Amino acid sequence: MDGKAPNSLEVISQNIGSMVDTTILAIESSCDDTAAAVCSNGKILSNIIANQAVHEKYGGVVPELASRAHLQNIVPVVTEALKVADCNLSSIDAIAFTQAPGLIGSLLVGAQFAKSLALSLNKPLIAVHHMQAHVLANLIADEKPSFPFLCLTVSGGHTQIVLCESPLKMKVIGETIDDAAGEAFDKTAKLLGLPYPGGPLVDKYAQQGNPNRFQFPEPKIPGLNFSFSGLKTSILYFLNNAGTSNVFKEEFKVSETDKKIFIDQNLADICASVQDRIISILINKLKKAAKEYKINQICIAGGVSANSGLRKALKETGEKMGWQTFIPAFQYCTDNAAMIAITAHFKYLNNDFSDLSISPSPRAIWS
Repeated sequence: MDGKAPNSLEVISQNIGSMVDTTILAIESSCDDTAAAVCSNGKILSNIIANQAVHEKYGGVVPELASRAHLQNIVPVVTEALKVADCNLSSIDAIAFTQAPGLIGSLLVGAQFAKSLALSLNKPLIAVHHMQAHVLANLIADEKPSFPFLCLTVSGGHTQIVLCESPLKMKVIGETIDDAAGEAFDKTAKLLGLPYPGGPLVDKYAQQGNPNRFQFPEPKIPGLNFSFSGLKTSILYFLNNAGTSNVFKEEFKVSETDKKIFIDQNLADICASVQDRIISILINKLKKAAKEYKINQICIAGGVSANSGLRKALKETGEKMGWQTFIPAFQYCTDNAAMIAITAHFKYLNNDFSDLSISPSPRAIWS
């Protein structure tokens, strides 16, 4: 990460007492949610999110439409965040924004707005990495993990295990070598004919089904890395074959009508079985990481951390393994500005600021 990282949360927080009402306005616009939050001395005062329903009929996010919607939403969202926090622009001490990664058009809207605001107010600018912010969402609640801790970060575009030694010192120790866990959920939903966004619907139907009804393979990937492309292919063949096989064989081909009937009659069990396998892949790698690094402070983060099955599995595994587990509130799991604000808070304490020449990046690497 940029800047000199303190050794622990306790060390970096010692500076809080010497500061008076340090208030940060944060903006998140990496994908299709326009969000703004206000943070004062590490406490979230507001967290406003505007969703974009325009993408539903396309079955996924359309980048150009997302950018246009951000342009429409950003002023009202920031205005509402300031109103809920009961403050105004004159009381803001710094402006934070998501710098990477994400859709470049969406990032540009948030970045240019934040830079313009910082310039006009003559306030410091803080650039935040989206994935680092997901991890630090675990520091928003009063009950926080102690350092070092491990965080399983799972979303539509990322699946990572992150070793966190301090708020600004992190290392990715495991990640997907192909597709993310969120993609596996979304692809399954699409194959099942579920509307966008499909991931939450898979979770909903899974709660009504039998997770042991159908079996899907767990990839044998060495170390702490993940792979979900093979599982996605297995699910595709399974559905195309109406449950006859998880591999492609000419003799298993069935008609579209038979395939639809099979899905309709077994929807809940299919969702439960797929979800169970995705979760087992995630949890098994997390158990391996905890053992290898001898850490019992375990967190999850990212959009998929809102999945009820994953939240339950983490708690149950934690009880068996003797872990202390931490799960962000639902509003801090999906894309939000509160996580950008809490990250900016620690960067502010570390004097980690950016100048106006900084540009957003769709694929910035961190660790």
